[in-house]
Order: sequence, then structure tokens, then C-alpha cells
Amino acid sequence: MKDSTRITIALSKGRIFKDTVPLLHNAGIEPKDDPATCRKLYLDTNLPQVKLLVIRATDVPVYVQYGAADLGVAGKDVLLEQQLDDLYEPLDLKIANCKMMLAKIVDKELPTGKIRVATKYPNVAKEYFAGRRQQVKIIKLYGAMELAPLVGLADCIIDLVETGGTLKANNLEPFAHIADISSRLIVNKAALKTKSATIKKLISQIATTIK
Repeated sequence: MKDSTRITIALSKGRIFKDTVPLLHNAGIEPKDDPATCRKLYLDTNLPQVKLLVIRATDVPVYVQYGAADLGVAGKDVLLEQQLDDLYEPLDLKIANCKMMLAKIVDKELPTGKIRVATKYPNVAKEYFAGRRQQVKIIKLYGAMELAPLVGLADCIIDLVETGGTLKANNLEPFAHIADISSRLIVNKAALKTKSATIKKLISQIATTIK
């Protein structure tokens, strides 16, 4: 039987980890190491029963889904794209805020027929265009999305936009708002049942810090 007080939290390196530390602090959890300066992927905290996993942002929901982690912090963009079951999303942490936008070349109309869209969110793109009964060709890219329309690879892109500066610098403009994005606390459904008191207390403590 699993220890009902032992908790594993999955986080990703970089901005999300940095922004999550104050929330954990409010819950009395202090990482003993900083993943930015060490190579450890499994971190101890000041609480022996609480451990942190440091993994890729896109892997956080998977670890939580399959119970390798009890909780995690994941971007809403990742959750929308992966559409996994067995996860609760009890808190919007209101960190890493941005928007998921469809963007196109400035003053250039989108085709009336099949649209070519470059994105690293193919499932989101398919759902968005299906809702508009628009034929679409999805071109999956992993970075430098803004280049695709400029070199004729795609008619538009779906990507995260924070300030819009990168779009503007590459002669692109927002065309449609798809979703507001922020980091969310996610919880494994089975863990919430077997470790209910511990996890609910943790959620409550983190909630008091959210602004």
C-alpha cells in the first residue's frame, strides 16, 4: 500500500519552476536544490515526505496521469493539446500567463479553401478549424514558428503569444484568439482519493498564495 502522506510533485525547469517556488514556499515546501544549477531530476525538499520531479514541460501531465507523480504544474497549452484523462485541474496558478493565438502575415487574407497552419499544437489546431468547418493542413513544427508564413511553408500559425513583439518583428499579426494560457495545478485522480487529506491541504495552502 502506498504511503498516504508521501507526495511527489512534477515540475519543469525554467520559468515554471521559478514561478512555482513561492507557491510551494507558502505550503511549507522548500526544494533543497535548484535544477538550474544542478543535474538532479529527483529533488529532495525540506519535508522528507515531499519529493519533486524535474522533467520536460510536455511530460508533466503524463507523469501525473500514470501516477508517477501525485501532482504537477503544467501549462494550459499542454493540457489542451494532450487531452489526458484521470487528471483534476483544481487551481489556475496564474503564472506564465500568455495567449494562444492564430496569427497571419500583416494585411494578407487567409485562403478561402484549405488553410496550411504551422504549429506545435496539432490537436488544438484541428479542433479549432473543425469548429469552423474549415479544411486545414497541419504542419507540425517545434520552434521558430514565425518563419513558416514568411517562407511560404504555411498560411498562418497557432502559437503562444506573450507581448506580440516577435509577431510584429516578423510581419505577423494576431488574427484570432484561441485560449488564455497559464500554468495549472493538476492532480492524479487516484492519488486524490488515496491521499485526500494531504493533497487537499496542499491545494488549500497553495491557493492562498495565488494573486
